[in-house]
Amino acid sequence: MLRRFILGAALFLSGEALAKPPAASVFCTTYPSAPACTGQQPACTYCHVAPPQRNAFGAGLESQLAPGAPRPLSDADFTYALPTALRAVEGTDADGDGVSNLVEIQRGTLPADANSVPVETGGCAAGTNPQYDVCRYDARFAYRRVLLDFCGQSPTYAQLKAFAALSANDQRARLDAELDRCTASEFWLGKNGQLWKLAHPKIRPVGSLKAGEDKGAIPLADYYDDYALFAYSQLDDHDAREVMTAKYFVRRETNPTRYSIATSLPTQFVDEAHRAGNITSSWSLIYFVMFTALPRNAASQAYRSYLGLDIAKQEGLYSIANEPRDYDAKGVTAPACAACHATLDPLSYPFRNYQGLSLTARSTSARYIPNRLETYFSDVATTITQTPEAGYLFGQPVANLVEWAQVGANSDAFAIATVTDYWKLLIGHAPTPEEHAEFVYTWQRFKGTHQYRVQRMLHDLIRTEAYGAP
Repeated sequence: MLRRFILGAALFLSGEALAKPPAASVFCTTYPSAPACTGQQPACTYCHVAPPQRNAFGAGLESQLAPGAPRPLSDADFTYALPTALRAVEGTDADGDGVSNLVEIQRGTLPADANSVPVETGGCAAGTNPQYDVCRYDARFAYRRVLLDFCGQSPTYAQLKAFAALSANDQRARLDAELDRCTASEFWLGKNGQLWKLAHPKIRPVGSLKAGEDKGAIPLADYYDDYALFAYSQLDDHDAREVMTAKYFVRRETNPTRYSIATSLPTQFVDEAHRAGNITSSWSLIYFVMFTALPRNAASQAYRSYLGLDIAKQEGLYSIANEPRDYDAKGVTAPACAACHATLDPLSYPFRNYQGLSLTARSTSARYIPNRLETYFSDVATTITQTPEAGYLFGQPVANLVEWAQVGANSDAFAIATVTDYWKLLIGHAPTPEEHAEFVYTWQRFKGTHQYRVQRMLHDLIRTEAYGAP
């Protein structure tokens, strides 16, 4: 499976679990053209079931990694030894699926997963389907899909006949025109439409806690504001990064649905200087920060939702030296916890002054409060007030959450995660190894040529064979 993660990896070399941040970068230096290294790095699970337990590929590597050298290896010794170990196991078949480790690395499948096997393509024969060219991109098939995926309706027989009668150039122009028409439809942009469907796992709505329209029994915040900003950032010629970086809010009008910028909303309270799009919305702060001193959950949710990296799955681990510091005395320096928290805690520090839900002073909820920990959480632990606001993202220092969001929004991870969302929505699955080249072309154009404009990217996506080949 194509991996969409920008990650560090942990390699555990003895009874004591020792995170080895160089693992992913060394792997990608050894195999720079591997699909797992295109704008990303392999996760810990490339070599582990869950650290420190190694999978079949990791176990094979361990026996070849500086055999006889005292454990644990230093980072320098590990970095020197890993390429030799990787080369030593290239010809073996760790998962017993009949494909060597090297071929799996080169083809983008997983050398420790017998169910992840390269698929040979090009075996279909022209003329086996009288309606479509099942071997290649077929504009007629793509036309049907565009109307279904973007407008929610099948083309009529008359429409299909009219489309088939067009020249190839006119068919491409019609596809573009229909995409633009349909992305203005209620099916695409309206309440509970396709864009809202994409936003569900990012916002994680809970009806009982909703305020405003369709309010629940315990109305805490109106997450329709979050859907509005998400949808606005995806439409027309808008910059998709602003879902993470916007200093403005978005108002939704109905019948028909329209989204427009608002400098303020009565449901949003973070001041302009400290806003970071939906990461700092009232719903995100109240639901993901809640009553927490150090908002690890809010940080991991943003990391997962907008950058495609799930720390719980050992994805996106960039261990920071001398971390975790355990400012809130949660025991995260324990060996079983430290490998993930060396990334997660520095990722969370920029959230330290964002208040979640305050039961004693509701007027302070969902706001940026300087010295929040000193004011409201000084009794949590003796060192809690030493928690810095500066942190790290992808191993890069960031001064605060606004900078955190900017670094994230400009990353390959954001582009990969965004295009992956649409790929799964429109094609029906995450990119496969066979689709890797088209997927990379699409996300790189999204970030470069199209400057993070989703509408432009979609015109590329509907021209891929992954989308248009029956």
